[in-house]
Amino acid sequence: MSEPDRIIRLTTVLSRTGLSRSTLYRKIAEGTFPAQIKISVNGAGWHESDINLWVENPASWRPRREGGGIR
Repeated sequence: MSEPDRIIRLTTVLSRTGLSRSTLYRKIAEGTFPAQIKISVNGAGWHESDINLWVENPASWRPRREGGGIR
């Protein structure tokens, strides 16, 4: 049985990727970094698995297709 995919927050994402905040959001807008998901009215986070995939190979990362599987 696999562990559930954790939601990680901005500070963790910045630490794991080594990106600055502005570069992170620019890459999201370009479609070259996973977009955040809304977790509350004023909060957002990222699926840890998406960040791990990006860290493994940033140059070839592509967004998952919508409805493309169970997280």
